[in-house]
Amino acid sequence: MSQSDYQAAIEYILGFADYERTSRTAAVLDTSRIEAVLERLGSPHLAAESIHIAGTKGKGSTAAMIASVLTASGYKTGLYTSPHLHSFTERIRIGGRPIPEADFADLADRLRPDLDDFNRHAGLGELTTFEILTVLAFVHFKEAGVDFQVLETGLGGRLDATNVVHPLTCAITSISLDHTEVLGNTLPRIAAEKAGIIKTGSTVISAPQPPEVREVISNVCRQRQAELVEVGSDIVWTLRERDDSKQSFAVNGRRGSYDLTIPLLGEHQVENAAVAVGLAEALSDLGTRISAESLAAGLAQVSWPGRLQVLQRHPFLVVDGAHNVDSARRLARALPQYFRFDSAILIMGTSRDKDIAGMVEALLPVSNNVIVTRSQNPRAADVSLLAEECSRRGVRPRVIPNVGSAVDESLKEAGAGDLVCVTGSLFVVAEAIQHCAALSGHSLPE
Repeated sequence: MSQSDYQAAIEYILGFADYERTSRTAAVLDTSRIEAVLERLGSPHLAAESIHIAGTKGKGSTAAMIASVLTASGYKTGLYTSPHLHSFTERIRIGGRPIPEADFADLADRLRPDLDDFNRHAGLGELTTFEILTVLAFVHFKEAGVDFQVLETGLGGRLDATNVVHPLTCAITSISLDHTEVLGNTLPRIAAEKAGIIKTGSTVISAPQPPEVREVISNVCRQRQAELVEVGSDIVWTLRERDDSKQSFAVNGRRGSYDLTIPLLGEHQVENAAVAVGLAEALSDLGTRISAESLAAGLAQVSWPGRLQVLQRHPFLVVDGAHNVDSARRLARALPQYFRFDSAILIMGTSRDKDIAGMVEALLPVSNNVIVTRSQNPRAADVSLLAEECSRRGVRPRVIPNVGSAVDESLKEAGAGDLVCVTGSLFVVAEAIQHCAALSGHSLPE
């Protein structure tokens, strides 16, 4: 298979409804199509043991963490996440390595006749882009003979395409308002959708949640006779040291106490790591061999680019994919906690379906030296919308629609002791990373 075969596979998959790039409504969420096509393909989703993770923020980081722990424990582990930063292959990983382009292209080519026949004759409507990618992940994991597959929900939980498995354990990371046009405009409604991944008799690890969210999760666990383990009460953590490259902390879990380090920044990542510890302990309860040493090794080796990632120092260039109000607030708090800098320049671009006013208000405390930009993604918000919200709050931003140009301008201006932060969307962050990699001649992180 050649590069052109891979591009042809991507073009085929993107030829269907891609709700990461276009507007979404609740009507598109439905598991009947993927359930039917997976049954037709021999139920590949049931070939490996599953760990399922939902939430508004932190679900990708947590998924990467527990997958890294399982890999460090000697298990062949698949990881399925979304969206990607640079390549669709990032979404489907085994042992932390993305599926090779040639394998991706071959898989899509082999499955295409079945997928096309299903779309023509099943009478359930066409599969979406995300559903097809999910099918590819399950088939790839089955053919590779993985022991575990760690699955991050794409959107919501109850009707997400990944919610076709019977997981050994699941996690619900921090829940806040996001995707309200699809999941509902209140925290309890969103929580009910996320809690849809909870299966009867399972163990559920929950991050600290607002009271109204905690009540929903607790009620679903009671109804389904699932054990609820909560970070903040059943599992507690204490931060010990932090700098601009790592942080060390202690976790007291249900099975023991652990001294841990992660190369990811922000206290929210320590919270995510505590959820991963809860997942590891739940798996250990079921006979999975995870030692304290492999737990520590897996967390120390985890990679999850685009989240408080340092691209350069002197000046600092930091990128973070904060994409809703709560994430933006956490970022604004984290920057002065983890970095020492004289002044900051904020580069901001968002998707148009976000609470732009709320995000601008949350981020402006970082700096009143602001550049507004936009990614090339079709869902990107127009720069005029961000500029208007900044102006309403007394800040006159510069408008540079191209992300790479915005980065270049800020780095020319910044002194060696300053900090530049690019945020507001993973799509903006991805373009900033690509631009910097091209300038340095380095390859993109996997």
